[in-house]
Amino acid sequence: MIRAARYKGTEPEPEPVSFDDIQTYIDDGISLLWIDTNNPSQDDIEHLAATLDLHELTVEDLINGNQRTKLERFGDHYHVAVHALGLNDDRLVSREVDIVFSDGWLLTVRHAPSDEISGPIKDAMERFQRQRTESGANDEGFLLWAILDVVVDHYFEVTNAIDERLDHIEDLVFGATSAVIPREIFTLRRSIVAFRRTVGPMREVMAQLLRKEVACIGEEAIAHLQDVYDHTLRVLDLIESQRELLTGLLEGQLAVQSNQMNQVMKKTSSWGAILIASTLIAGIYGMNFRHMPELDWFFGYPYALALMGVVTIILYWLFRRRDWL
Repeated sequence: MIRAARYKGTEPEPEPVSFDDIQTYIDDGISLLWIDTNNPSQDDIEHLAATLDLHELTVEDLINGNQRTKLERFGDHYHVAVHALGLNDDRLVSREVDIVFSDGWLLTVRHAPSDEISGPIKDAMERFQRQRTESGANDEGFLLWAILDVVVDHYFEVTNAIDERLDHIEDLVFGATSAVIPREIFTLRRSIVAFRRTVGPMREVMAQLLRKEVACIGEEAIAHLQDVYDHTLRVLDLIESQRELLTGLLEGQLAVQSNQMNQVMKKTSSWGAILIASTLIAGIYGMNFRHMPELDWFFGYPYALALMGVVTIILYWLFRRRDWL
C-alpha cells in the first residue's frame, strides 16, 4: 500500500496526493511530500524508484530489506535504515523502516508487518504535525527527526521491559531451589546482544547528521536531532548496564549452583562417614577367625550392635552440630 501526503505552507492538515501526481509535487519548492509504503511489493518499489529517480543500490536495499542501521548517500538523495523494536517473551522483535529523502520529499518503506510490533509512522506523523504548528517549518529534516525520535523513544520501552524481566530472573536465580540455570537468562541475553547491535550503529547515524553531512537538513532540525542523539547515548548506557547486570545474575546462578553442590557433597560425605564406621565394626566381627575374644562371649553380639549404634549417634550429632546434615 502506497500513501502520499503533501505538507504546504502553514496549512495544519496535509493534502492527500494520488500516486500519479507524486512527480508533480516533488520539486515544486513550496511543499514537503511524504510518501509512505507498508510492506510494498517489488513492483511498488520499482514504480517509486522510477518516479523518484532512486539509485539502483537504494532500490536493491529497499527490495531485499534486512539492512543494518546506517546512513548512505546516493547522488542527490539519502538512505537511512533504522529498526523499530519490541520485546515479546524475552525475544527481541524488529521491524525495519527505510527512509529515503532529498530536498522536498521523503519516502518511508516499512518491512515485515507483525502483530508483535507496530511501526512508528503514526506517532511520527502526529509529532511532525505538532512541530509544524509550533515552528511553521516544512523541512524534511523535521520529518526525519520525528521518525527517528519515535523509534528511539520506543527503545526506552524495550529497556523498561528488559528491566522487568531482569527483576523476574533475579527472583528465579536467588529464590529457586533447583540447580538448573533458568532458560530466561540465555534468551534475554541473546535479545540484549541483538538490541545492542541494532542501537549501536544509530549513534554513528546521528553523528553523521549532526556533522551536517546531509545538506538538505536545516539548522533548526539539526538542533532537534541533537536531542535524539542524546537519547541514543542514554539507551546505549542502559543496555550496557543491563548486560552487566545479566552477567552478574548468571554468575550468581553459578554461585548458587556451586553452593547447592557443596551442600549435597557435605550431606553425602557425612552419611558416608556415619555408615563406614558401622561397616568397619561389622567387617571386623565378620572375619572368619576362630580365636576372637568376643566370639565365646554371651553378650558379644549385642555389644557389637550397641557399639555400632553409639558410633552412629555420635557421628550424626557431630555432623548435625556443624550443619552438614
